[in-house]
Amino acid sequence: MAGEGCGGRLARTLPFSTGEVRIYKSRTQACAMAVARVPGERRPMEVSIQPRGGAPVRDAGRFTRYAGPVTVGAISRCVYVKGSVGAGSVDSGWILC
Repeated sequence: MAGEGCGGRLARTLPFSTGEVRIYKSRTQACAMAVARVPGERRPMEVSIQPRGGAPVRDAGRFTRYAGPVTVGAISRCVYVKGSVGAGSVDSGWILC
């Protein structure tokens, strides 16, 4: 799935009832996408990623498959990721520290 926009290696997957958030990490950046469990119908989706000490980067709208990718510089910094697909959502807490 990295070909869809996130570079680096898949570092974490956060599943929830209606989808999952995929978090990728490269040497200098962290990237996140919210992916629907069942693609097809257009529904509200959102993903955000925030480096510790920085501002969150967000993508939200009505999508059929995924929201994102959103990328932040994350050299030696934790990130906080949130995502939702329809009524389901997840947040990561501070990770990749």
